[in-house]
Amino acid sequence: MDKHSFQSRSWLGMLITLGVVYGDIGTSPLYVMNAIINDAGPLKKATPTYVIGCVSLIFWTLMLITTIKYVLIALRADNHHEGGIFALYALVRNQARWLILPALIGGAALLADGTLTPAVTVTSAVEGLRGLPVTASLNQHTLWVPIAVTLILLALFMIQGFGTSMIGRSFGPIMLIWFLIIGSIGLVHIQTAPQILKALSPIYALQLLVSPTNKMGIFILGSVFLATTGAEALYSDLGHVGKANIDATWPLVATTLILNYLGQGAWIINHYQQTSYQNATNLNPFYEVIPANWRVALILLATLAAIIASQALITGSYTLVDEAIGLKFLPRMIIKHPSQVRNQIYIGAVNWLLCGITLTIVWWFKTSAHMEAAYGLAITITMLMTTLLLSRFIKQRGHHGLASLFLLSFGSLETIFLVASLTKFIHGGYLTLGLTLVILAIMVVWHFGNQRRLHYNRDQEQLNLLDYRDQLSQLSQDTQVPLFATNLVYLAKVDATYHLKRSILYSILDKRPKRAQVYWFITINETNRPYDCNYTVDMLNTRNIVLVKLNLGFKKSQHVTIYLREIVTDLMKRQVIDPQQPRYGTTQPRQVGDFKFVVQNQQIMDLSHYPTMGHWDRLLIGGRILLQNITPAAAAWYGLAFSDVLEETTPLFTNPATDPTLTNQSIHHNCPPR
Repeated sequence: MDKHSFQSRSWLGMLITLGVVYGDIGTSPLYVMNAIINDAGPLKKATPTYVIGCVSLIFWTLMLITTIKYVLIALRADNHHEGGIFALYALVRNQARWLILPALIGGAALLADGTLTPAVTVTSAVEGLRGLPVTASLNQHTLWVPIAVTLILLALFMIQGFGTSMIGRSFGPIMLIWFLIIGSIGLVHIQTAPQILKALSPIYALQLLVSPTNKMGIFILGSVFLATTGAEALYSDLGHVGKANIDATWPLVATTLILNYLGQGAWIINHYQQTSYQNATNLNPFYEVIPANWRVALILLATLAAIIASQALITGSYTLVDEAIGLKFLPRMIIKHPSQVRNQIYIGAVNWLLCGITLTIVWWFKTSAHMEAAYGLAITITMLMTTLLLSRFIKQRGHHGLASLFLLSFGSLETIFLVASLTKFIHGGYLTLGLTLVILAIMVVWHFGNQRRLHYNRDQEQLNLLDYRDQLSQLSQDTQVPLFATNLVYLAKVDATYHLKRSILYSILDKRPKRAQVYWFITINETNRPYDCNYTVDMLNTRNIVLVKLNLGFKKSQHVTIYLREIVTDLMKRQVIDPQQPRYGTTQPRQVGDFKFVVQNQQIMDLSHYPTMGHWDRLLIGGRILLQNITPAAAAWYGLAFSDVLEETTPLFTNPATDPTLTNQSIHHNCPPR
């Protein structure tokens, strides 16, 4: 799907929005009330006062966080139609250097907590089959649910590499049916206990937090928060469908979700004193409100909705990692485009790492009740970080008072949710929190390790390209030197004063000179706009030295070969460079000559020879080089896998290390006897 196709409101755009955006938050009724009721113990303790207060907390959480913060405010903080914490950071990063910290923390937490979404949604859906006649023979086997969940998730992860555009087209209609059915079921049950409508008043939510019937106290908010965990994903998916379509569809989604929660609450009020239910534990109200003759069909629909939620999470993880790579927060990874859909990408490393972690969670917890106890801790951190960045965005627009009010109100609210969710740590939240710290450590090492490397390299010898212009022109015309390549390309950072690393010119001119018809020096600049794609050319008053500044947005492909051939063809049409007409080839006439790419890889030296370097700098720089060595090489990242590439190794630090203990004892001039 072209990212610009659905920026304006349309029926097709709204249908696709239902399938792409709301998978996570749309499947929350599967487990939210289940988690809250389990907090109370046996169903008989879920009194009408308790239930009304719980549903009221859910309603106002959806209204305040999802509707006001994300739909009404965050969706307006778009970076040229792109959303999410990294796109937001790209908008405000020039305001203050410290803003990188909430971006890194929030992004790491979002990636980590997402590993629980496929596990908890699919497990909750499959567990609905328990107690049905069709699974009576399976219920004696305690592991049949995690086995079924494993097979579903494994199949889902396996098909990612083939592209999912065909499946994606069916997501919208399925989710539309899902929302209409769960809303209708909720509406039917509301009529059986209309007092549940009191939950629409915030008074009952506030009363429950201090009520003796609520044994959890404020910590009940940890379970309530599960109702809005998909709000951050809603913001991240902004670029796929546009805010007009989200604005148009959210009222339907919100209404059906609220109706279902109210309906579940009404069912509990009607059944909490019944003999067959009052001592029941681990009872899921979502399945109880479904008529018996509909249950199998609804469970199958719930499973499809859970798969859609998982699919949205997986593709969202690819997008988040892609943005992090573009912002230089994560190491390079091989990114593939498995279909003709522009925004659909596939990152194999992320896919299988996510698969492994998700399946580990399934088998570690085995039941959705245990997963729910761990779910949501990390995402509260992401939401708090997004609030910090959004307040800076509002301030950047000139609304200083509104920015302070926003930060104070939503910052306080989400801090309360974070504190309430801390109880999840001992129940499994340590897994996602630990994963958050691992991802954050990788981001910190990669980003700040590069900064410290550049700091120590700032005194590395730089040469002015203008001083060597004549030598390069003469070498290009010197027929006594064998032709190395028609086009010799260096991915080299050339600053505004034409200075570049000495190692680049050393590679061309020293030892065995490399003669080429045209020397290309390509500087790739990352911009704040997600889909920027433009370039400038400086010929240095020659016809054979070309400085290209390629400006790419943080969501654009870094494949240099895609752009370079267009640039060469354009310059020849403009007669800026001489024609290149190879005399030989299987296809004639060819317009462009051969290319030779030179990629220089830095290798670390023994840092112990640099006593002035601090301990943290050694750790950051050493870790950065380690990550660089175990991730795809620059040639693969820049799309040069099938090109003629020469990889040269250069030392990380060119300033030679010295040993002060080395002394000169004497110099002997022994003359031979006459």
